[in-house]
Amino acid sequence: MGSERCLVLHPAVKERRDRSAARTPDARLDEAVGLTRAIHLDVVEAQVIALTKLRPGTLFGRGTVDRLAALVKGLEIDVTVVDGKLTSVQQRNLETAWKCKVIDRTGLILEIFGERARTKEGALQVELAALTYARSRLVRSWTHLERQRGGLGFVGGPGETQIEIDRRLIGERIAKLRKELKEVSRTRGLHRQARKRVPHPIIALVGYTNAGKSTLFNTLTKADVMAENQLFATLDPTMRGLDLPSGRKAILSDTVGFISDLPHELVNAFHATLEEVEEADVILHVRDVSHPDSDAQRDDVEAVLKDELDLEQALDTRMIEVLNKTDLLEAEERAGTANRARRADRPTVPLSAVTGEGCGNLLSAIDAFLARRGMVIKAKLAHGEGENLSWLYRHGEVLQREDTEEGTSITVRLDPANVERWKQMRGEEGDGN
Repeated sequence: MGSERCLVLHPAVKERRDRSAARTPDARLDEAVGLTRAIHLDVVEAQVIALTKLRPGTLFGRGTVDRLAALVKGLEIDVTVVDGKLTSVQQRNLETAWKCKVIDRTGLILEIFGERARTKEGALQVELAALTYARSRLVRSWTHLERQRGGLGFVGGPGETQIEIDRRLIGERIAKLRKELKEVSRTRGLHRQARKRVPHPIIALVGYTNAGKSTLFNTLTKADVMAENQLFATLDPTMRGLDLPSGRKAILSDTVGFISDLPHELVNAFHATLEEVEEADVILHVRDVSHPDSDAQRDDVEAVLKDELDLEQALDTRMIEVLNKTDLLEAEERAGTANRARRADRPTVPLSAVTGEGCGNLLSAIDAFLARRGMVIKAKLAHGEGENLSWLYRHGEVLQREDTEEGTSITVRLDPANVERWKQMRGEEGDGN
């Protein structure tokens, strides 16, 4: 396993104008190499290939194709990763010319997700994305590789997967997967309704892959979620309880990492997972502030949130920006980051999830954020209502309390959902005001 020798190519098109142009070609190549190593391929060579235009048959010009064919042969390359989008025709022609397996960026990311899915839901989502991608690429011309790993088979070779799959069967399987995922979505909706009946605010972590979301999740919740220095270490969503300084309880949700040029198939397939972000009371956008492309990564994440999840308004009303990995900055850079956070248009907190420095400030910022959207109520409780008093302390921020012979008068700030819950609990006794 992991013995395939790999060539990674990033095609850099001159005069191209898109979000990815915010990064340098070398930075894009470095990211592609990281993605490739995430599935344990042995990267023996990586190059940026400058292109004046895209060739419909092979993407690259004839001279480049011939030069790379010689390189592939000389280095005994098994798999070539093209960090871009290939049509099925381009992929087949390059495989014929280079006599090795060729996959594009979408196939690579799908392969990573195929290895990382752990839950039934994650596996369903990955399979749906993979089949949607593969539907136009059913005929495989290569027969020289043997399958050596798990995952989806885009990299591993034919083995048991080298079959001419009937398009109708793929269509039927896709329909079945969508039905199952619809049921998953319905179940998650029921879970959300259950949480609203005993409501806690939902705090969702989002961010570019490897920004440190899972490390921050573990630090804040004292959990033990997989957190490694690799791309897409987290695939399946995880939720844990979170205690805030005010005593308020919240639920923290860790989600899959974003990436530039995220395959559209994955955005659609993972919509059920990303529903947690749509429903969140607070969105924490975790950024690797030490990364040279941190601003471009921020733009990529926000583009997915706005364009794919229709959360443009949420960026202004429900987001806190978390500038993570300050421990990797020099003292002068840390000071500059702190100044930038103070001047930012939205709430911004610099911290280190590894050392814990600044995490207390983040919890306080979340508390303040939730407090601003809370409603202040006053309640009078008899001496025998200890359970109701305890509920107010657990679910709200107690601002004032006065104990008298008649009972307890309390002023508390509650989330709107908890106000409704409080009214239901009081029943005919009133709303507690």
